[in-house]
Amino acid sequence: MMGPVLAACLLIILSTAWISQANEALCKKDGGVCSCNNNKNSVDCSSKRLTAIPSNIPVETTELRLNFNSLSKLSPKAFHHLSKLTYLSLDSNQLQTLTPGVFDQLVNLNKLYLQYNDLKSLPQGIFDKLTKITYLDLQYNKLQSLPNGVFHNLPLLKELDLQTNQLRNVPHGAFDSLSSLNILYLTNNPWDCSCKDILYLRDWIDDNKDKVTGAQDAACGDQQSKAVLDITEKDAASDCVSPNTTTAIPTSTTTPASVIYDDIHEIKVPQENFQKFLGYQEPDHLPTQPQCLMSISGYLGLMMSLMLTSAAILYVFHFLKKA
Repeated sequence: MMGPVLAACLLIILSTAWISQANEALCKKDGGVCSCNNNKNSVDCSSKRLTAIPSNIPVETTELRLNFNSLSKLSPKAFHHLSKLTYLSLDSNQLQTLTPGVFDQLVNLNKLYLQYNDLKSLPQGIFDKLTKITYLDLQYNKLQSLPNGVFHNLPLLKELDLQTNQLRNVPHGAFDSLSSLNILYLTNNPWDCSCKDILYLRDWIDDNKDKVTGAQDAACGDQQSKAVLDITEKDAASDCVSPNTTTAIPTSTTTPASVIYDDIHEIKVPQENFQKFLGYQEPDHLPTQPQCLMSISGYLGLMMSLMLTSAAILYVFHFLKKA
């Protein structure tokens, strides 16, 4: 009678291994696209030269690293199944815009890293659902303006980094709802101190000097380099104009690490053979060599597990029939 019992135990073990293999197809540490920790709550997809986000990231993920890739856009539903995320890094990519609603399901997000991208603007309401966020990094982008109310629903935000963009002013009341804010970075922006709208920023800095890092370094964009904090109503007597899209400021004196990649060429493979298996959300990108290796090894592993499971089932039926 021990034969069927042992066979049943073997069946359970193999079935569990098969399911685990299916769940870990994305997160194999030995050459897979991404790597996961043992608890499956942290996924690291950084520095993989990704041009699209894999769609089969485990739903239980709480930390997701996608930095140092080649992402230029995000699918509107890229993170809609990841409501448990508390940490998301998208820095050091090539993002030029953010799709409205892309972060709407991240209701538990605590930290969001968007620095070192090519963002020129932000959609209206892009951060409205991130009510638990405490850290937001937007430095080293190309932001020319901020939409009205962009930070109005972030009551727990403690640190906000806007330095090294192309901001000329901020909307009136932009920071008034940030009741928990401790640190704000504003330096290295071409603030338009001739515009009346700059008076809100001047008054806010004056009332919150302890929160603004380098308050005196938030300088006007003209040749005088006068601090925003020191301008007068006479200085800011002009009506505001649209942001000057031709005026750019240097973002760095050195090449950021985000653009340093080894010269490894992608292996071109027929798109239709791999697209569905990889689960990519944007069909116009071909998989890279690591993704192909992950697909093949994952497929073989699943097939082996399935064969072993089938053998175990037949083994159980054999003993039950003899019994």
